[in-house]
Amino acid sequence: MGELSLKYAHVETERRFLVRAVPDGVSRVSDITDRYIDGTRLRLREVITDGATTRKLGQKVRLGSGPATIAHTSIYLSHAEWSALCRLPAWILRKRRHHIERDGVVIAVDQFDDGSLVAEIDGGDERPADPPSWLAVICEVTEDEGFTGAGRARSAGKLAPAG
Repeated sequence: MGELSLKYAHVETERRFLVRAVPDGVSRVSDITDRYIDGTRLRLREVITDGATTRKLGQKVRLGSGPATIAHTSIYLSHAEWSALCRLPAWILRKRRHHIERDGVVIAVDQFDDGSLVAEIDGGDERPADPPSWLAVICEVTEDEGFTGAGRARSAGKLAPAG
């Protein structure tokens, strides 16, 4: 495999926290279905916000030893492209994302089927700041593979067969 090119990717450095509640300041809510294509670093994502649907193919490549820093590339898909790629076997994860904008801080809080809430703070290519005091943090889970999207999808055991 050749050397990784970041020409079309953007770097994300995220911190993730298990939290007690969705804080005040929700600006919008999105329903997200992720399909992690089995055996690859590729993810199909469908986002529904205010009745509008966006579909994209993403690749996340780790830039370090853990899940905190990645190079992320996305391609937006037509309905036909989405339908064709959905035929691939994939691990499925559904979540509701609460977009929080409060006191100049932007945070996404994902709500999962099991009721758990995970907040993400993205620092771009720099380490994100510590969580604000108003975020009811239980613990940091940034380095825990079980709290990555792919990790959660695999542990839920929902492999959609090819076809």
